[in-house]
Amino acid sequence: MDRPVWSWNEWDPLEEVIVGRVEGAIVPAWDEIDYAAHSVEDHEELFAQQGKPLPNAAVEAAQKELDNFVHILEAEGVTVRRPDRVHYQSLRYATPDWKWDRGGFNGSNPRDVLLVVGDQVIEVPSIRKNRYYEVNAYRTLLKEYSRKGGRWISAPKPLLTSETFVQNYARPKATDSLLMKDASQMRYPHTEAEPVFEAADFMKCGQDIFYHRSFVTNQAGVDWLQRHLGDGFHFHEIETLCRRPIHIDTTFVPLAPGKALANPDFAPKLPAVLKKWDILYAPTPVPSPNKSPFQFGSDWLAMNVFSLDAERVLVDSLQEELIKKLRDWGLRPIPLPYQNYYAFGGGLHCSTLDIRRRGELQSYF
Repeated sequence: MDRPVWSWNEWDPLEEVIVGRVEGAIVPAWDEIDYAAHSVEDHEELFAQQGKPLPNAAVEAAQKELDNFVHILEAEGVTVRRPDRVHYQSLRYATPDWKWDRGGFNGSNPRDVLLVVGDQVIEVPSIRKNRYYEVNAYRTLLKEYSRKGGRWISAPKPLLTSETFVQNYARPKATDSLLMKDASQMRYPHTEAEPVFEAADFMKCGQDIFYHRSFVTNQAGVDWLQRHLGDGFHFHEIETLCRRPIHIDTTFVPLAPGKALANPDFAPKLPAVLKKWDILYAPTPVPSPNKSPFQFGSDWLAMNVFSLDAERVLVDSLQEELIKKLRDWGLRPIPLPYQNYYAFGGGLHCSTLDIRRRGELQSYF
């Protein structure tokens, strides 16, 4: 059977992948989620330059790393696909409820806006106004996969009216700690008025899917996805101690059957279903010596690794201790430079979308 789209987990042998683009990227204009997740004091230059193109030097440095990444993938026999080029600063759009005239985000992280489960690609209902039409950059590919027999699904497009957001949400200050003592302290900037989620808040392990609720994923979104996929899948929540969580792939990353990488700060307590799994808690990340002022993700992007199969895993080359631990654990890490890419909102896992992996649906628990 020809399977243009086929992926059930994070580690089966990779055959085809979408890798994002940095061309045309801009400093994102802040929306409700940005104001809730980031303090202006911590990101003064990011705030001041919002809506403007990223500096050429930043784009060129990230492009060099991206070209190397694509070369490694293709050298391993992986088919690499790319989204269409988009000039994000020129994007203007409106709905009957609101207008957005400050440009889009970028096309660097397909993991955020598309979720592949088995033979279907699901467009997510993002809560981010600056990402509302980001998926259009992938439309050429989506139409191709659909013509070849892949299932192309879109979750209900959210209205993103005032009912979606918590009004007068307390904005973070530079002095606020990123960590909470207890997950019960979490306060989200969104309500449960409509389903919203981004794909990078979910990790696939065959019939079991791990997720965490975040600033871009509410429980209504999780419930919609669970109903859509049906009773054959079991969902497990990863509680996080991060005060401003966005995306699970800096918190919990399955690498092989029975093996997963976890964040010791964000997720010291994992679900009971993982009791028999071997968990490697990631070492403290090494920050870039030349950290970009436009990087708004945490240094834990260091654990944003991407697997070619159940043994080979691509890792940021600056993370020498993590590389050693993965090697001692029986895996085969492939180091490559990727720190300049962090200014575009993601790491190795974020910048990819595994379209086809060779394997079948099964349970690993």
